[in-house]
Amino acid sequence: MQTENSLLTYLALSMVVVFRVLSFVVTKIALQGFSLFCLIFYRLFIAAIFFIILLWRTGFPSLSRKTFKTFVLLALMQPGLYFLFETLGLQYTPATKTSQIIATIPIVVLMLSALFLKERLHPINMLGIVCSLAGVAMLIFGDRVQTALHGMILGDMLIFGAVLTTSIYMNMTRKLGESLSSLHITGMQIFFGALLFFPLSLWDLPEFNWQATSRESLIAVIVLTIFATMGAFFRYNYALTRIPAARAAACIHRIPLVTSCAAWILLGKTRSFLQLMGGALVLTAVFLANHTLKSIPFRKWLI
Repeated sequence: MQTENSLLTYLALSMVVVFRVLSFVVTKIALQGFSLFCLIFYRLFIAAIFFIILLWRTGFPSLSRKTFKTFVLLALMQPGLYFLFETLGLQYTPATKTSQIIATIPIVVLMLSALFLKERLHPINMLGIVCSLAGVAMLIFGDRVQTALHGMILGDMLIFGAVLTTSIYMNMTRKLGESLSSLHITGMQIFFGALLFFPLSLWDLPEFNWQATSRESLIAVIVLTIFATMGAFFRYNYALTRIPAARAAACIHRIPLVTSCAAWILLGKTRSFLQLMGGALVLTAVFLANHTLKSIPFRKWLI
C-alpha cells in the first residue's frame, strides 16, 4: 500500500509538471483576447462552481475561525498573488524563461524551511542556492540590454513573486493536509481565490471586449481552467498532503525542459547561449540544493 501511494503521489506531481508547462504557453494565447483580471477570475470562477458542486455532494469541511483565516491567506498566496504575478509576468517574459525561474521554487522552499523551521542545510545545499542565484542572473541578463530595459526585468521580478508565494503556499498546504483532505483544501482554495479576484475583474471589465475575443483565446481559457487550475491544484495538494513540501517542490525542476520543448513547438521561441547555460545551472542548483548526504556527517564538511 505504501508503494502504491508513493507511485500515485509522484504520478500526480508528474501531471502537475505537464499542466504547469501547459499554463505558461496557453496563458500567452489567452492574454491575446482577455484582460488580465478577467482571465484570472473566469478560470477561477468556473473551477469554483465545479468544486462547490463536488463538495455539495461529498460534504464541506468544518471551518473554525482559525481554519477560515488560514484558507483566506492560502488563497491570497495561491491562486491570488501567484496567478497575478505569473499572468502579469508572462506579458513581459518568455514562457521558457518563466519556467526556468519557476524551477527555483525548491530552493526557496528549502531556504524558508531553514529560516522558519530551523532545518539544517549541508554545505552542498548552500552551494546549490548560490548556483541558483547565478543561474537566474544569467537568465535575466541573457537578453540584450535594450530588450531588458523594455520590461523584461520587470517580468522576471514578477515571476520571482510567483516563486515566493508558491513556496509559502506549499508549506501552508502541507500543514493543512494533517487535518483536511486534498479535495477540501483545493475546493476552499479555489472558492476564496475567485472571491478575491471578483472585484478586480469588475474593475477590469470595461476594457474587456467580448466581440474581439478570438476562438483560440476562448479555448485557451477552457484549457487553463480544466488542466492548469482544477487539475494542477488538486493533484499538487494531493501530493503535498502525503510528502514533505521540499520533496514535492523538487519535482518542479523538470518544468524548464518540458516548457522549452512546448514553446519551441507551439510558439517557435529560441534562447541565447547565455540563457541556455543559466537554465542548465538552475537545474544543477536544484539538484544540489535538495541533495542530502546521509552517509557523510555534517562536521566532515567543515574540515
